[in-house]
Amino acid sequence: MNLDITYNILFEAVTTLLVLLSYQLFHKEVLKEGLIYGYLTRGRCLSLTSRLVKTLLYNFIRQEKCPAATHVLQTQSEGGGLLYGLASGVASGLWSVFTLGGVGSRPGAEQDQNPLPLSNQSLLLLLVLANLTDSPDTPNPYRQAVTCFKNTQDSSSIPSPQPHTFQINFNSLYTALCEQQKSDQVTLLLYTLLHQNSNMRTYILSRTDMENLVLPILEILYHVEERNSHHVYMALIILLILTEDDTFNRSIHEVILKNISWYTERVLTEISLGSLLILVVIRTIQFNMTRTRDKYLHTNCLAALANMSAQFRNLHQYAAQRIISLFALLSKKHNKVLEQATQSLRGPLGADDTAVLPDYAQDLNVIEEVIRMMLEIINSCLSNSLHHNPNLLYALLYKRELFEQFRSHPSFQDIMQNLDTVIGFFSQRLEQAGSDLSVERVQEVIKKGAAALPKERLKKFPELKFKYVEEEQPEDFFIPYVWSLVFNSGVGLHWNSQGVELFGMDSP
Repeated sequence: MNLDITYNILFEAVTTLLVLLSYQLFHKEVLKEGLIYGYLTRGRCLSLTSRLVKTLLYNFIRQEKCPAATHVLQTQSEGGGLLYGLASGVASGLWSVFTLGGVGSRPGAEQDQNPLPLSNQSLLLLLVLANLTDSPDTPNPYRQAVTCFKNTQDSSSIPSPQPHTFQINFNSLYTALCEQQKSDQVTLLLYTLLHQNSNMRTYILSRTDMENLVLPILEILYHVEERNSHHVYMALIILLILTEDDTFNRSIHEVILKNISWYTERVLTEISLGSLLILVVIRTIQFNMTRTRDKYLHTNCLAALANMSAQFRNLHQYAAQRIISLFALLSKKHNKVLEQATQSLRGPLGADDTAVLPDYAQDLNVIEEVIRMMLEIINSCLSNSLHHNPNLLYALLYKRELFEQFRSHPSFQDIMQNLDTVIGFFSQRLEQAGSDLSVERVQEVIKKGAAALPKERLKKFPELKFKYVEEEQPEDFFIPYVWSLVFNSGVGLHWNSQGVELFGMDSP
């Protein structure tokens, strides 16, 4: 853009559309129809759908800073603006371009906090439009545009059967996605593209610099206690979608990283991207076990590990230890819940015997499901890539007593057969090698044994594969989430919080 006024006008136009659509904020239920919705999805606007989506994506990609000292559209009236009072519930100070602050703010204060107002606002509008519900007679054209756009480098001459398709530079979009993952809305955009646009998903999975995308996602999960639950879910589901691809699962173990500064539990001078991913996902599981106890989070973490398990390669020593340590933690928790359940059954009946007791049977069922999954993940690695993972074998043998209690358990007997076979085989070899073995000697025995173990002795199990599927009526989750992002991250927008009904004001 050559003229500062162009930036201002574009920002004004994008913000106007957000305000026009904001009637959703002031309704508790997700709206299927609306006057503005109708104008934007039918008639003359329909033919401009792909052009608008493309423009919003380009605004996001360009990451253009607000022109310095721009006050062209600022109004002088106290607390008022060009759009003041246009939408129900929009409070004073709606529009003070481009000091972007409320009355009495230092000029440029909010601009300092939001150096990319047009990029941010365009992304928010894109997410709002893409998540509009389908009307009874026509699908959402903005979602269609997001779903089917192609790469400008795609030389295919086959016309798209989808309406509203267009082309955009995937390399530029990928770079912007990698650089901006710390914000909820960019992570949500990445999820939307991976889940809904097969062209973009194929392109992302073909990149040879996947660490630029995955590392910011892992950092979000690593700082789970600082993030809202929605952001954590989106980051985790992105990993789950990526791990559905076997090429991704192989390639991440070939990318070697050095000195991950944000990982503070232990100094990692050199580790593969795959091992780091395992460490962060396990840490997320452990955080969830002690804090939030969210079964949905557990399920997705374990599904990502399961998808990767057959392709584990040369796991870092610490990653191997953490897999077994997680199993130890689950085992300890299982024993505790089992003891509590037993005590509750034996407990004397008193005056308060009608009080609601904790549902230990349900807790036990959940913990046994997780233990079963962990055993399947370990088994999948041993069955498919045992000779590639001496560190996991070492950690397994070092803590082999952990698994003894599950041998005769009816829920685990079948999966324990393979672990028993592996543990027995290597234990015998270590006994033959003598006593007081050094770590190096144990590792040498393990490496030779891995090549000698007959694979036919291991029972075959179905391949562990999980695919992400959206819940029914996903709009019940995404529409409040998107509007909470607009409410909290919209630049220069000051809402009347007392009128908001779509989500609780104490929600993220």
